Amino acid sequence: MSKLEQRLTEMLTPAVEALGFELLGVEFVRAGKHSILRVYIDHENGINVDDCADVSFQVSAILDVEDPINTEYNLEVSSPGMDRPLFTEQHYAKVVGEIVAVKMALPLDNRRNFKGKLLACENGTLTIEIDGEQFALPVAGIEKGNLVPTFE
Repeated sequence: MSKLEQRLTEMLTPAVEALGFELLGVEFVRAGKHSILRVYIDHENGINVDDCADVSFQVSAILDVEDPINTEYNLEVSSPGMDRPLFTEQHYAKVVGEIVAVKMALPLDNRRNFKGKLLACENGTLTIEIDGEQFALPVAGIEKGNLVPTFE
């Protein structure tokens, strides 16, 4: 997570929680005039369009006042969906036993992308099994992570 994303998470969490939702995390995708700020929210009863609209209204007001982003961007407020983004160690701990896709900020064992079964999440380290081989990945080094939906 970038410093901007960390700052935005800290800035927006109280407002999102005051509305009764969990702020899972934020992503800022830089693309000039087409940059996107994605805010992922969740609730035990799920998320609907009205929930996203309510959070968007509140978050927009905060961003207008604080003005933390010095470029044009579009705000998207979204549920996590089936390919749930994973931002924190706690998020990974909840999905132990599931298939995850992880992109590391820096190469580890000459690769940055790992997709396999999450065996454990302990002490800041993920243990992922890929084709019978286990990899220990530091959570602090993860650029992006997602749950991979499986259909039976």
